[in-house]
Amino acid sequence: MYVFISILILIVSVLLALIVLVQNSKGGGLASNFAASNQFMGVRQTADFLEKATWTMSIALLVLSLVATMAIPKYNNQGDQVKSEVQEQIDKTAKPVDFQAPPAKDENAE
Repeated sequence: MYVFISILILIVSVLLALIVLVQNSKGGGLASNFAASNQFMGVRQTADFLEKATWTMSIALLVLSLVATMAIPKYNNQGDQVKSEVQEQIDKTAKPVDFQAPPAKDENAE
């Protein structure tokens, strides 16, 4: 689980960096090179899309980082994985008894 979240964090980070680089800054930025090819959407719509994408990726990165901290496996000094206190309490509680079917009738007993 932790590896999967880490891969998602890496992907979101790369996408966020690319989106920030494409945005038009005060100095022109990389977006000025693509202005001629993006005329079908318009400059303002492109800027709005890039701003929304930046906020979305930033929020996704924050949420994934918080989830990753909860999913980090914990180990003790011997290298054994340690369960949390909550998980230990869950394991200690009585497990429900499995339902067993009634014994089959013996036809010769009648």
